[in-house]
Amino acid sequence: MSGTLNKVMLIGHLGDAVKMHYFEGGNCIGRFPIATNESYTNKQTGERVTNTDWHNVVVRNKAAEICEKYLSKGDKIYVEGRLKNRQWQAEDGTTRYATEVHVQDFTFLSTKQESMTNAQNNPTQPAEQQQQQQQPATQQSAPTQNTAPSEPEQDDDLPF
Repeated sequence: MSGTLNKVMLIGHLGDAVKMHYFEGGNCIGRFPIATNESYTNKQTGERVTNTDWHNVVVRNKAAEICEKYLSKGDKIYVEGRLKNRQWQAEDGTTRYATEVHVQDFTFLSTKQESMTNAQNNPTQPAEQQQQQQQPATQQSAPTQNTAPSEPEQDDDLPF
């Protein structure tokens, strides 16, 4: 294969508010961190272990303004983009490096308020089940009009 691919897809929670930087000519950049978690059970101790990874996210122009307006710390978001590496000289003369996700597409999945409300209603029930219960009954049990056999529904955890 002669081509290359640089693609990142993340689903995580904002670790801070969107920080905006404006430039001459009207362009702007928004930056915010996203936390993703990995959980597993330690086989030796039987203890549940959760590791958190932090990702530096960059959005540009209109997308940055939308993120600034609607996102806050704790909100869940899906981002898709490319990895970019940056390097610069710090004030003390050392070379600093950063890896960033430059966003090409994003989807707001939930707000912090929605997450907290769901957790307060039933803290032991998974969020997916809570969302299914909140849907109107007409959507859950809508009769089908066609008589042709349909494909079986797939249980898919992906938000898109």
